[in-house]
Amino acid sequence: MSSYKVSEYAGPTEMAHEGVNPLLEDINAPYSAGDFAWIMTCAGLVLLMVPGVGFFYSGLARRKSALALIWLSLMSIAVVGFQWFFWGYSLTFTHNTDASPFIGDLSNFGLMKVLGQPSVGSSKIPDVLFCLYQGMFAAITPALAIGAAADRGRMLPAIVFIFIWATIVYDPIAYWTWNPNGWSFVMGGLDFAGGTPVHISSGAAALAYSLMLGKRTGYNKVNGLPYRPHNVTHVVLGTVFLWVGWFGFNGGSALAANTRAVMACLVTQISACVGGFTWCLLDYRLEKKWSTVGFCSGVIAGLVAITPAAGYVPPWSAVIFGVCGGIICNFATKLKFLIGIDEPLDVFAEHGVGGIVGNLLTGIFAADYIAALDGATAIDGGWVNQNYIQLGYQLADSVAGFAYSFVMTCLICFVLNLIPGLSLRVSPEVEEIGLDDAELGEFAYDYVELSRHVNDVLVGGSAAGSVKESNEAPTEKA
Repeated sequence: MSSYKVSEYAGPTEMAHEGVNPLLEDINAPYSAGDFAWIMTCAGLVLLMVPGVGFFYSGLARRKSALALIWLSLMSIAVVGFQWFFWGYSLTFTHNTDASPFIGDLSNFGLMKVLGQPSVGSSKIPDVLFCLYQGMFAAITPALAIGAAADRGRMLPAIVFIFIWATIVYDPIAYWTWNPNGWSFVMGGLDFAGGTPVHISSGAAALAYSLMLGKRTGYNKVNGLPYRPHNVTHVVLGTVFLWVGWFGFNGGSALAANTRAVMACLVTQISACVGGFTWCLLDYRLEKKWSTVGFCSGVIAGLVAITPAAGYVPPWSAVIFGVCGGIICNFATKLKFLIGIDEPLDVFAEHGVGGIVGNLLTGIFAADYIAALDGATAIDGGWVNQNYIQLGYQLADSVAGFAYSFVMTCLICFVLNLIPGLSLRVSPEVEEIGLDDAELGEFAYDYVELSRHVNDVLVGGSAAGSVKESNEAPTEKA
């Protein structure tokens, strides 16, 4: 350890030091214990979102692949957790002012020089805490994208894909969005909590992964592969995890316990509520049923839309985010039929399109006085502040993020398919059996099928029939 002191630090763009010596000074002194407690709590909330993604996807999918989607979401935590330690954090949040506008360097490789120095994100929290918190964002993003593997994607190639994708897709996009050296940051793009790095990138990746995997067996270009979500309770459970976790996702992105964090939580709640009943009403017009899945989908759409704007917009605008997110994402679920890509869980519609909607609305409703609630941030605002060029900045960032993620994901998948043992798709026989049985050898449920064959019914009396019990799972065709 060197004799360098935290109090000597000049600013968040200064080069990383060798480290402070905790034997010479209290490295916690420059920071607030309240900020520590809030950001550590938020890191745990964002971590909770990842199994939430797994349960949400599992419930939407077919029973025979339900456990595989939960497994993939948990594996994303493990793989990216190591990748973030290994070089992900350094590539994304390097202190080096000479780094390129597109990606960082390896000056913090293996988290060397990551301890008490104020972070790139905020001088109010140290590097080590910022690393912990942002690592959860890195973990959930490929978990969102890998839902595209539903029903037909192999597990091993998916693991390899997650590591590579996090390195050459997520890290560069997060770098240019949030690092002071990134081209979008320098341009003036506003993205509070991950509209482009998390949602647009994962939506584009899911679309590309689905394209490279090909259509599922039995897929129809008009109706897709129609089946009902096998477990709506899992969809609700996943939504609850995500909704609660999103308070850490957006509220924690203020990187301090302050009024701006409270405002971010408030607009998050409003947008989620409005998005939920907006989608529900849209579905009701078709079947005159109050869909639980529709409500949950709308909540997620509202949460996605408000993500890039949470620390920039006033509460009244959150209603517009929820309505626009719910309506546009609802209709976006039909786009996969127009472009002929079998994207089974609508990750593109919810996250890709929802992220774009949120980014563009941020360019309109961003307000300088909301950003200033933390006592430090100064922005020119959006259209509400007569800063009309901001919408152009938001559009440029959205298009760049989507295009980069889509093209690079296709390239990664193309290369993996060329490597023996890493082909992305399972065989038709395995697809028929299901990923849970063939790839995991385990199942989401232990159950006994009970089939009733009623031969006849006696009016006013008993019924004669037979009951057959079987310990075998029925063959699933839907």
